[in-house]
Amino acid sequence: MVKNSEIIPLINPSPSSSTTEGTASKFQTIGNIIVSIVGTGVLGLPFAFRVAGWLAGSLGVILAGFATFYCMLLLVQCRDKSASENKLQGTITYGDLGYICMGKPGRYLTEFLIFISQCGGSVAYLVFIGQNLVSVFKGQTFSVASYIFLLVPIEIALSWIGSLSAFAPFSIFADICNVLAMGFVVKEDIERAIGGGFSFRDRKAIADNLGGLPFAGGMAVFCFEGFGMTLALEQSMKERNTFPKVLGMAFTWITLMYVLFGSFGYLAYGDETKDIITINLPNNWTATAVQIGLCLGLVFTFPIMVHPVNEILEGKLKKIIWFQKLNNNDAENSITGLGKLGTYTSRAVLIIGLAVLASYVPGFAIFASFVGSTVCALISFVLPASFHLTLLGSSLSLWQKALDCCVLLCGLIFAAYGTYNTIVGI
Repeated sequence: MVKNSEIIPLINPSPSSSTTEGTASKFQTIGNIIVSIVGTGVLGLPFAFRVAGWLAGSLGVILAGFATFYCMLLLVQCRDKSASENKLQGTITYGDLGYICMGKPGRYLTEFLIFISQCGGSVAYLVFIGQNLVSVFKGQTFSVASYIFLLVPIEIALSWIGSLSAFAPFSIFADICNVLAMGFVVKEDIERAIGGGFSFRDRKAIADNLGGLPFAGGMAVFCFEGFGMTLALEQSMKERNTFPKVLGMAFTWITLMYVLFGSFGYLAYGDETKDIITINLPNNWTATAVQIGLCLGLVFTFPIMVHPVNEILEGKLKKIIWFQKLNNNDAENSITGLGKLGTYTSRAVLIIGLAVLASYVPGFAIFASFVGSTVCALISFVLPASFHLTLLGSSLSLWQKALDCCVLLCGLIFAAYGTYNTIVGI
């Protein structure tokens, strides 16, 4: 999910963003793309491969990666088309494209889906932390929900910190722990293979239950969800005309890593593969240290994940008359004590609400697949294809229109069918 939302807001750019020229090099942009896309979802891929089979899972990841890459390019083309016609002044965001194509309903729909997507990612963070803590402290009587609610006071206090840059080191720390966890899984797989711990023939290439295919597809889409950062990443480049090539390189490496890690994890543990692969790690101090480190990193990264949600809520809050009165009718600068109290209260209520939702989630992988199959599919496939057809439809060739329509229809069908399979269970 999106982790670099503190750099450039998803929906409402800063006043200076429209005049700022990109400074990022090709290698910096590749790094930014990887950091924006690769998150905790990758640790649920081996379970998705267990559900779908290693071959079907691999094909699903490749298809999701290619479709996301293609739709990211569509989004950039839509922005360039709108900018060339001067339809809006300043930096054009995803929400602006919704407005240009569908009017106010389009903006509201786009912003709503981004809002739900960020909330879903935040809930997934809490579930991930809770399940790992239960695995680490097996002798305790605390449930996943208990650990989630124990985090609430900490997360509320962290959400009141004004500068998100203070959390950047913890985000890097969480990424390092993520890589270490993946390394442990690959190491375990190699050791089991050398020691004859499993037979390759025992691992299914394609699962008997076809319902597992959209489930794995939802998880794959969730893992590629950095779509809200597409325009910001392209705008940050010094040589913006090279963005398609740079994006293609980044997606090639990310897709290859996802396929290898998902396959390694499933091959190592087979039908014993848990929905978070770190739970399968051996019970020794090194594996425990990685799990605890990963949880600590995510605890301090959580405020970054909910920041776009806070931006949306507080932006709407500042338009309410009674809130403006709290700030002496200054809707833009919440400097009064009562105004700050209102802001802090809204953040606390949000975190409590997310924690309550997380406490009812049956499992990380099921929830991640559900989010991937619904809002992520709509944001990543359906909206970009519909925007592209609306803005550039008259200039597109027949095969381009057919491809866009195919992406649009497949995205809708995938969202409906994948959601059904996630709800009824695999």
